[in-house]
Amino acid sequence: MSTPRSEDSKGLNIQMMGKLLIAAVAMFGFGFALVPLYEKICQITGINVLTAKERLNTEEAKRFAKNTQIDYTRKVSVEFDANSRGPWIFKPRNNVIEAHPGELITVVYDIHNKDTRDLSGQAIPSYAPKQSGPYFKKLECFCFEQQDLRAGETREFPVVFVIDPELPGGIQNITLSYTFFEVGVPKSAAAANARGAGSL
Repeated sequence: MSTPRSEDSKGLNIQMMGKLLIAAVAMFGFGFALVPLYEKICQITGINVLTAKERLNTEEAKRFAKNTQIDYTRKVSVEFDANSRGPWIFKPRNNVIEAHPGELITVVYDIHNKDTRDLSGQAIPSYAPKQSGPYFKKLECFCFEQQDLRAGETREFPVVFVIDPELPGGIQNITLSYTFFEVGVPKSAAAANARGAGSL
């Protein structure tokens, strides 16, 4: 025979179990919502405009690289950082190099898709100190557009850049950091789906 106290405990346990179940479902749903939420935030705040602006500046950077003189009297330490959001292994081949302002430099990043499905990703760059960004001129970068990787595929992506000799003298170290995000459907898959839909 159950006592009123044990009935109360049983009711409280059921109530607690229900709350925990609701919290678990809500957290699971929030995890799925993060990617579209991030994309919407980028759209509203203009974060992805960074890559668009850098792409527009590529021709200017190429002209600059042809006409600039290398400053051999000065060296700048450039550190490379890689972060990923999604099933990627993403890292630079070199963590740090020394460059003369005006010198054309190429570094390579490796990206591996660990997933069993084809994925598309976008790299977002950032610079430290922040004021060094305008002096870091990229001629070629995988961050200019989304990148498609097949399941299990590993690819190498070069970044070709030159540091403007006008970089303020107080800046002796620059960190170039990329965060690689999973985005949408791979362009190749989207094109195949569009062709399929068109043939119906």
